[in-house]
Amino acid sequence: MFYLNTKVMFGNAALQRSVPLLAGMGQRALLVTGKRSAIASGALADLGPVLTANGIQWHTFDGVSENPDLDTIMAGKEQFLAGNCDFVIGIGGGSPLDAAKAISMAAANDLKKSQLYSTEEFRRAYPIVAIPTTAGTGSEVTQYSVLNDNKRNIKAGWGHELAFPTLAIIDPRYTFSCSYHVTLNTAVDALSHLLEGLYSQNREPIIYPLIHKGIALIVQNLKTTLQEPQNYAGREALALASMYGGMAIAQSSTSLQHSIGYPLTTTFDVPHGLANGIVMPQMMELFWDAAGDLVKDALGSFGYTRAEFLAWLESLNLQAEMTIDEQFIQDKVPEVMASRNMANNPLTVDAEDIAAIYRSLI
Repeated sequence: MFYLNTKVMFGNAALQRSVPLLAGMGQRALLVTGKRSAIASGALADLGPVLTANGIQWHTFDGVSENPDLDTIMAGKEQFLAGNCDFVIGIGGGSPLDAAKAISMAAANDLKKSQLYSTEEFRRAYPIVAIPTTAGTGSEVTQYSVLNDNKRNIKAGWGHELAFPTLAIIDPRYTFSCSYHVTLNTAVDALSHLLEGLYSQNREPIIYPLIHKGIALIVQNLKTTLQEPQNYAGREALALASMYGGMAIAQSSTSLQHSIGYPLTTTFDVPHGLANGIVMPQMMELFWDAAGDLVKDALGSFGYTRAEFLAWLESLNLQAEMTIDEQFIQDKVPEVMASRNMANNPLTVDAEDIAAIYRSLI
């Protein structure tokens, strides 16, 4: 089954073309952002006049950092309620978009901090508008929100169909301000989503053509975009691939590739996409017997072999500063084994498989 409860406006001037949809969203918006990207991208400057022209008031909550935590969501909920808001607009990378979803759920269902992962408590939602300023997470078209639980020192996500954004506004121009490393890491995140759309035992064949196209768009356009950050065609290709990746995991969810990366982020502060990328060859090897034919079809759709893809991936020079030791492995393997993503693996994965992947990074 394919289900996507999000209206998508994609391309140049997407925000301006979305005015009729935005006008009916509500009267008071909470803008959920980080400190930088909403401003640097130009998205916030474009949005203000649109809201004003349509009589929409807004409050800004710019307290979202990379890897938002539960306290951030509760602070956003309080600001939403204090401002008497009736919809949420997330602007930024995956963190503000995921936070916007969680704030909507928390405010609509009056959730306590201890209930932010309790999807059985999610009975209603305020409308969510997602305006991405990176091309990686695909959060603008998914029902997922990934949050940090600092008390337990884990990064974990949840999904609920009420958390699908009502409207996604995707203008590739808003990614022009992304740095080299943000462009690289977010594109690799999107690539991970696309591959996991094939790995997952909940894979949905109806989306395979989009997965194939998404992988091709990244492989064929990433290096050019890194060299020419103002290249609209390259930015458009990566934004489209990111959206396709989001659509893929919205149906299939993610797998071990995400679960094994989360501890690298929480322990060593490795950016999420990079954490996925540095284990991508190991994941492909582990899952090859179960999903290799699907991967071959995807790579073959644009004339690549597995060896050529892995050589291209190696040429990206993905590196992270980490100090992985046996204590880390002993502590984190049980955490990975307990993650919900493990249920989606295409074959049985045991603790030693996970430990071996971590040891390969030493």
